[in-house]
Amino acid sequence: MALAVAASAALLSGCAAPTGSTADTPAWATPAKWAGAPVGNAATSLGQWWGRFDDPVLSSLVGQALASNATLRQTEAALRQARAVSDVQAAGLLPSVGASGSAQRSRTAGATANRFAAGFDASWEPDLFGAQSSAVAASEADVAVAKANLGDAQVSLAAEVAANYIALRGLQERLAIARSNLASQQETLQISNWRLQAGLITSLDTEQARAAAEQTAAQVPALESSLAQTRHALAVLTGQPPAALDAALADAAPVPQAPADLALAIPAQTLRQRADVRAAEARISAALARVSQADAARYPSLRISGNLGLSAATLGALTGGASVANALLASISVPLFDGGAARAQVRVQEAALEQARIGYEATVLTALQDVEDALVALQGDRERLAHLQAAASAAANADLLAHQRYQSGLIDFPTVLDTQRTLLSAQDGVASTQVSLANDHVRLYKALGGGWAPEGDGNATAMIPTKNTRP
Repeated sequence: MALAVAASAALLSGCAAPTGSTADTPAWATPAKWAGAPVGNAATSLGQWWGRFDDPVLSSLVGQALASNATLRQTEAALRQARAVSDVQAAGLLPSVGASGSAQRSRTAGATANRFAAGFDASWEPDLFGAQSSAVAASEADVAVAKANLGDAQVSLAAEVAANYIALRGLQERLAIARSNLASQQETLQISNWRLQAGLITSLDTEQARAAAEQTAAQVPALESSLAQTRHALAVLTGQPPAALDAALADAAPVPQAPADLALAIPAQTLRQRADVRAAEARISAALARVSQADAARYPSLRISGNLGLSAATLGALTGGASVANALLASISVPLFDGGAARAQVRVQEAALEQARIGYEATVLTALQDVEDALVALQGDRERLAHLQAAASAAANADLLAHQRYQSGLIDFPTVLDTQRTLLSAQDGVASTQVSLANDHVRLYKALGGGWAPEGDGNATAMIPTKNTRP
């Protein structure tokens, strides 16, 4: 037996250790600053960024979604699965030990005989060339990917809830504008009818007034349908039946707006705050470990096993006077010919590593674009809103003057129609742009990392609200 173990050791000592890949996480050159905004001395904390909108209902909805959303719970289960797989791989580095027992009763020629046996088995496969440790490293990287995926899901969910809530408040505002303008147009239609009866105008003016009122009235049910669908979407996002929030969100409220004092981190720091970038990095680590694992599979493997058995006629005799049998075995497996399958498997993993590296570069570029696009949209919508607010104010004045002059017979009816259409368009544009501006802030917060922080960065629970309440 000792000779066999010595021969195995000699054979293994003559084998060259595998050469692992030297590929590392790619060092992507990020810009020094953002083109769309100056960088402050200290970046604004984005932990629970939705609180910057100063809207308790929004904060409550986000908290409920993070606690109860079905898709998020599914992602959490995927993380638990990845951790369990990692534990399975780590267990492979340790020896395995088992125990067995048996009892036998036999009768021969009228004589009865009992036999009791107990035994222990142990086996261990030393990780000579790092195949098992590489598998463990790959599974640990998979856990990091799952953690980052969970963080990305949390960021996306919070942003989706905020976007739907902002859309809901915008639809309520637009619905109020449509109803207000409809009331004004119906009043104008009534005045037209009176003037028609007095013979001051023709039926053409009355029909034009009716057409304008009906067109505005047609917008009301469309806005009401969109409003109900948005409430349903928010309910499902928070893990509730579609109609659960109808009563809670029935009352109108202004479109929430975030303050404009956000200080941005430098691009490199922003990338570290994004869960999708961290996930892409972890995928490279997992792919690199699997290259090493596939390379190590081309080399010999050693397995050591042994067993100890006790046998006696009675249970009591097992602890003293039992016959003992033991064995120790060392075996070596050396791949000689596999048709190139092992080398091909290495190439498979190397190609997977290259895909992970390219995927990382694409993720970084997308992250940089997300921030720059959000900054450009934010600046553009701020300027657009200022112009639309001025236009809406002027249109309201023009509409008031037109009504007064029409009632006095100083202007014709088409002028009144034009001022009404201009007012409705300007007010609706203001409401829509307020929604766009608020959504630009949401997009920017999400692009900057959305408040997520990996474990160990001192802010790992930033995405989880301290208290979840239903609105």
